Amino acid sequence: MSAFDDVRVWEARGHRLAFDGRSVWVLDVPAIDDGAEDPLLVLHGFPSCSFDWRNVLDALRARRRVIAVDFLGFGLSDKPDLRYGMRLQADVIEAVARDLGLTAVALLTHDMGDTVGGELLARSLEGSLPFAVTRRVLTNGSIYIDMAHLTTGQQLLLSLDDAPTELVQADGFKAGLAGTFSPKSAVADDELEAQWLLAERNDGHRLLARTIRYIEDRRAEERRFTGAIETHPSPLAVVWGADDPIAVVAMTDELSRARPDAPVTILDGVGHYPMIEAPDRFAAAVTAAL
Repeated sequence: MSAFDDVRVWEARGHRLAFDGRSVWVLDVPAIDDGAEDPLLVLHGFPSCSFDWRNVLDALRARRRVIAVDFLGFGLSDKPDLRYGMRLQADVIEAVARDLGLTAVALLTHDMGDTVGGELLARSLEGSLPFAVTRRVLTNGSIYIDMAHLTTGQQLLLSLDDAPTELVQADGFKAGLAGTFSPKSAVADDELEAQWLLAERNDGHRLLARTIRYIEDRRAEERRFTGAIETHPSPLAVVWGADDPIAVVAMTDELSRARPDAPVTILDGVGHYPMIEAPDRFAAAVTAAL
């Protein structure tokens, strides 16, 4: 199939839920073999969306219902022109959980989703989260922002005003995304094209200088987000691509010092998007951790 067809098929698998007068795209699929495990809530990163998880979805849902959400401003969700932040995205997830009747979940997070997950965990520690988080798997994300090696494109976006921009176009977007993969990964051109189609849906590419403000939130409140990742009592496991040029693998050492009980699986020859670059190895590591 073409990239366009891949996106069309993926979109048809989900549905839309209302949030504050807008809609977010949600994928909610049952377990293949219901093992009475808590549902798995999957949170994606920047600048992509839940499409990232499609090649590992069947493995993830072997024994668990899986819910994946496109954050507001990303993928197939609405893309209003507003100030984006971690609390807003956490509010989106809370609204989805209420709508779907989720009372307890396992959490799988990547990149920006790690920080949204951190906000959810902080709310859990405060006693305000309306569902329980029973276990977690954390994947490549700049949870220690001072250790992150931001790309030239990320730094450029952060240097712009928090406003729509015409600066981001297809070639630059795809080149920037490709640069986050390991040199050892063979990622097809169709993958990059599909990612672009999802990013530019509803002019979302014009909002990248707005949606990237999550990095500013990370800097301002790292101890809230990462502190909750480190201290939440639910069992934690880490699965990390070793060749990530942004969220460098040394971050796992820092996390291990805070959570020595958390097993760490390092995927050699894999960059920032392990679910895309090495789906079989990634799925095996995550399902073992769960």
